[in-house]
Amino acid sequence: MANRRSARFPPPTYFAVNPPPMPRSARSHPGFLMAEEDDGDDDTTFSPVVAGLATPTSPTATRRLHSARTSDLDLRSRLPSRLPSRLHLDEHSNLLAFSDGMRNYTSAPNTAGHRRSSRASSIIVPKHHNRSGSLGVRLATALGFDTGRGEAGLAESKVSLFTDERVWYDQFTSTDWVHDSIADAFRLRDLRSRKDFRGRLYAWFDGAQGWVLVAIIGIITASLAYFVTVTETSIFELKEGLCAGQWTLDRRTCCSGKKECSAWRSWGQRLGAVGPGEVWVDFTIYVAFVIFFAIASCLLTLLTRTEIPSNYSLTTLDENLAADPKPTSNSEDKPAIDDHVVQAPSIPATVYYPAAGSGVAEVKVILSGFVVHGYLGVKTLVVKTLAVILSLASGMSLGKEGPYVHIATCVGNIACRLFSKYHHNDGKRREVLSAAAASGVGVAFGAPIGGVLFSLEEVSYYFPPKTLFRTFFCCIVASLSLKFLNPYGTGKIVIFEVRYATDWKFFEIFVFILLGVLSGALGALFIKACAIWARTFRKIPAIKKWPVLEVALVALVTGLVSFWNRYTKLAVTELLFDLASPCKVDTSSGLCPTDGNEILDIIRYLGAAFVIKSLLTTITFGIKVPAGIYVPSMVVGGLLGRIVGHAVQYLVYAYPNVSIWSQCAAEEGLESCVTPGVYALVAAGATMCGVTRLSVTLAVILFELTGSLDHVLPFSLAVLVAKWTADAVEPFSIYDLLTEMNSYPLLDNKLRPVFTTDLGDITPAVRSHRVIDISNSPLVPAPVLRRKLVHLHSVGELDGGLPVVRNNILVGLIPAPDLEFALDKLEDEESSLCLMAQTATWHDTEENDDHDQDPTDFTPFIDPAPVSLDIHSPMDLVFQCFVKLGLRYICVLRDGQYAGLVHKKTFVKYIKELEHTGET
Repeated sequence: MANRRSARFPPPTYFAVNPPPMPRSARSHPGFLMAEEDDGDDDTTFSPVVAGLATPTSPTATRRLHSARTSDLDLRSRLPSRLPSRLHLDEHSNLLAFSDGMRNYTSAPNTAGHRRSSRASSIIVPKHHNRSGSLGVRLATALGFDTGRGEAGLAESKVSLFTDERVWYDQFTSTDWVHDSIADAFRLRDLRSRKDFRGRLYAWFDGAQGWVLVAIIGIITASLAYFVTVTETSIFELKEGLCAGQWTLDRRTCCSGKKECSAWRSWGQRLGAVGPGEVWVDFTIYVAFVIFFAIASCLLTLLTRTEIPSNYSLTTLDENLAADPKPTSNSEDKPAIDDHVVQAPSIPATVYYPAAGSGVAEVKVILSGFVVHGYLGVKTLVVKTLAVILSLASGMSLGKEGPYVHIATCVGNIACRLFSKYHHNDGKRREVLSAAAASGVGVAFGAPIGGVLFSLEEVSYYFPPKTLFRTFFCCIVASLSLKFLNPYGTGKIVIFEVRYATDWKFFEIFVFILLGVLSGALGALFIKACAIWARTFRKIPAIKKWPVLEVALVALVTGLVSFWNRYTKLAVTELLFDLASPCKVDTSSGLCPTDGNEILDIIRYLGAAFVIKSLLTTITFGIKVPAGIYVPSMVVGGLLGRIVGHAVQYLVYAYPNVSIWSQCAAEEGLESCVTPGVYALVAAGATMCGVTRLSVTLAVILFELTGSLDHVLPFSLAVLVAKWTADAVEPFSIYDLLTEMNSYPLLDNKLRPVFTTDLGDITPAVRSHRVIDISNSPLVPAPVLRRKLVHLHSVGELDGGLPVVRNNILVGLIPAPDLEFALDKLEDEESSLCLMAQTATWHDTEENDDHDQDPTDFTPFIDPAPVSLDIHSPMDLVFQCFVKLGLRYICVLRDGQYAGLVHKKTFVKYIKELEHTGET
């Protein structure tokens, strides 16, 4: 056994089997070679001298299976002592603004979120006197290794394992999906290895945690939706008047379900105005309330203001389509490929407001593995819930459905703290967040199945079968809870639920196809209009500097224009209900002509409302208030569909003897052949498809709103045609456009690019500041490591890594956050030597376990088995590795030797360039 072990792990030639104590100072080490000291020339291509010795053993053979790192310390407590005491830190402080290259932790938002440890605020220093219960033995057992084989067997198992405790993810970095998946597998296998009663009980409780968690999320989401609906309904009509005796009641409740009664009095009546003066008093107070509610919502939203250093690879983090585009690289300046050390640009810090907009695009990015601390926090949840009430009450052309998705995801993120397996594992947490996002759509539309499909089709990046069932359960719980709460007092869970008693006629199928074409084109043109408006109006310096000014102007225009048209004055959900309702159900909406001659007047009135709503929706999207786009786009489409429906109705009335509708035209009633409400709902769904590119989800939501199997075919047909048309006019959905213009590092898993290159075409040249070379000695001065880390930060790779190579052979990789954490723990960084390769034998590791971890031993932070591909690997394989495995970076090898490292952001940038050049 000893011979076999020594053959597998030969001792290195530069150390004896029993190494001397590792010195802490560079000057005290007699054999230290200064090869790494000359690291100032960053343009020097790395070319290590290959000694005529056998390749030294990898540090994985004897690295320890524990980590002595801080598990839950706030970044502010690790502020480097070398920063000048007189330094003034403000909101414009740059990440690399200091001469010594140290990071300014206080310039970034608080990142003390989830950690990779179960003990809070403690430094874990394991001391395993008996290795029977050590992490290495447990992991080896979990993988099926025979621990009874002795030291050789355990040493063999250590080759493929790495420590489960890792430094937390930095702000605005990608999630380590592979590590999270392996960590959860180890946890689950260790849990199932217990066969006693208590072990089975723990396993049962562990399996039940997911169901309990999504049930809690569903109930809380429904409760918040009830609170928003009831509160918004109570204050929405304050703009128009008050209920005598109880001002908190809306008009329908005050009038016992009727739209007009003596108990409801307008502001002009209450102030005693008569004649034309009453109208002008109502108009003035209406506009004043619109502006007041909008500004109040904006001020609440601005409370979530967050700033990040400018050299992070982001421009903005909210629905601001006026984001400054990133400069396109050319042959002379390609920082992603040939990234020299440059001085950080002195540009202002990036500012974003997590409570602004709908949040759907950001939720999609987060679920793809992009870490944005604070975006799903308690403050964002509280502020957005209150602000969305005020923004809805203002009467601006916006909806609550998108914000519901963000609010529900916030609830899911906060609820994950109840169970450690979700709180400490980003991969598991994102399964719960997918279910939470679905529940937001479920309570917004009263469509639990549509919510499940929305999560699957739009926001989720990873959606295994168990997550599908759990998401369905969450949506059902949320919908049942909302029905029990009964926010509208009608027993329904959505205000625009409609039912159609008559079936559609065959000749109408051509009109439905026409509606799909018109609505798809309308949705695509809306996206283009939003982008043009943002690039022109929002580029005005005053608008960029003061977001409240834009909100006040939009609110002023909304109040001035909307007051004079009944349909633009209504809330978007109530207007959609009136547009989609058949005349046999509701005859007080003004949309039900009693004679054919009244149809043209209705069309003209609806045409004016269509133009006004289209313009208001365009200028409203992107302002700094919580604002959804789902229902406003449906309202614009509903107005278009109602106009087309009444036009077809007029044709049937004017030409009743045409053969294709002569049979139904002979029946009594204008809706005997054509029901304009069906056209409105068909066009509403098709327009929303043109804006968001949802397809199956919309067809199911429309079915759940109507409950009619007869109309599933028209809904589906119009949605299909609308998607084809919209894709032809504008390839991006509104959220794809936001992701593109805001430079989110999102690698779309639905995209299938066509590559004509291989991995070597995007692999940067190997340079000395990009690797840690231990060919001459495993000891590297800490200042050298610090300079390499500063270089990574200067090029925006906060979540990058430094490969560890020996004689040009890749032996490991240390992530940048781990290296930064390890360096910050050193007491005397200037004179410290850091061990980058463990050369002790297993016996030596056993003996040293009784002592504290040496802070200069960086081997616990090194990933011994980074994912590597050959430089000639096809780009399709690289794409699948990044998308399916969720890797942060891929190490590149040429004939088994290290040839470079490709970061995920570099690959995303390459994909974006292919899209812009039309090569995909």
